[in-house]
Amino acid sequence: MKFSRLFCLTFLYGISLQGMQAEVHAEESQIMVSATGTVSVKPDMAEFGVVVKSVEKTAEQAAARTADKYRDVQRSLRQAGISAEDAPTASYTVTPQWEWDQSRTKHVPKGYAARHLIMVKVRNLPMTGKAVDAVTQAGADEVQPITFFSSRYEELRRQALAAAVANARGDAEIMARAAGGRLGGVMELSVSQPAYGSFSMDARTMKAAAPEAAPTEIAPSEQDIVVQVNTRWRFLGSTAK
Repeated sequence: MKFSRLFCLTFLYGISLQGMQAEVHAEESQIMVSATGTVSVKPDMAEFGVVVKSVEKTAEQAAARTADKYRDVQRSLRQAGISAEDAPTASYTVTPQWEWDQSRTKHVPKGYAARHLIMVKVRNLPMTGKAVDAVTQAGADEVQPITFFSSRYEELRRQALAAAVANARGDAEIMARAAGGRLGGVMELSVSQPAYGSFSMDARTMKAAAPEAAPTEIAPSEQDIVVQVNTRWRFLGSTAK
């Protein structure tokens, strides 16, 4: 009786070990594929930063002068069709300015600088050039690079995601057939989220253009929304059922 029990335990252990080995073998029979999906889109919106700044002897003078410029820029934006909600303040600073005094071999106060950054969103792309002209003619000190994007970004990103998964499956099926087997079910899917594929271009980093100057024309090219997926599929050999 003791011998029978020992044999039974040994036999069960042998079956369990074989099962573990089969599981490890099954895990090794996999196909891993990375693929991308791409959708091209024409931008329909734009955004750019506008800086107004002043340097004066006192903080109060710098702030007041910058406030005047800010009001002029905002007034001009309203006339160009940009709402107040689409031209909010992004940052505002008043900082002391220093210069090197060679005779005293140290930095000494020079005055104060006030800087106001406005982020302008243009929801109707053809109005972008008009908005840029409006702020430069109103006395903006700097127009930062323009970023273009699509209001349909999320919808198009999902289309690119679906295309990436389909491409991964297609590649995995080809690999499985070439290896003499067939493709099983998907075991793992992950997506590498891209940074939004916006396109930037320099606008104007100059003082106001003359009123008689030709209007600024903005014509962005198409953008690609690219999504990458990493996949892992079960590989079924020729003897697999």
